[in-house]
Amino acid sequence: MHALIVVAHPDPKSLTHTVAARLAVGVSGHSVEIADLMAEGFDPRFSATDHAVHLKQAAPSADVLAEQARIERADALVLVYPVYWWSMPGLLKGWIDRVFANGWAYDEIPGGKLEKKLGRLPVHLVALGGAGQRTYDRHGYSAAMKTQIDHGIFDFCGARVVTSELLLPPVTPDPGAHLEAARAIGGKLFRATEQVEAA
Repeated sequence: MHALIVVAHPDPKSLTHTVAARLAVGVSGHSVEIADLMAEGFDPRFSATDHAVHLKQAAPSADVLAEQARIERADALVLVYPVYWWSMPGLLKGWIDRVFANGWAYDEIPGGKLEKKLGRLPVHLVALGGAGQRTYDRHGYSAAMKTQIDHGIFDFCGARVVTSELLLPPVTPDPGAHLEAARAIGGKLFRATEQVEAA
């Protein structure tokens, strides 16, 4: 089994990167690839070529094909990211905009039908927020993020969101609780699959 962990944060010493690394440790006995979009220089800008791909008038560019191949090799996709303006960073959203293309992640069929093409892909979302739970609850941000990301992106493509965690600031400056949560998420990544195979 192979997990692809995608990280979008400009600081390699950030809690986001630390959580991604600890999650990878939890995926023991399986292979893990960490895709650091910032360090790799992924271009999130949706270009005229990307628009032509959406209209099925052009083939995807080499960088998009490489990212799609990474996802195709994965048995689980994990996104680890900070919450920016109650959503994911523009870098990660641009990765999704470009990589989860019409014809690959889903297929718009004439007559208004939609074919969801990522049904085999389990997705795990780990977001790190800076505000407290009361703020998320009071303004409905948690529900809005689930609607936009879990349902609006991944369900649209047929990918099943298995984990959708929002790690909020701990009471103390010690990030230990977040790191333990990340390790536990990593440990559960392939547990359901292993139980089915053992049966």
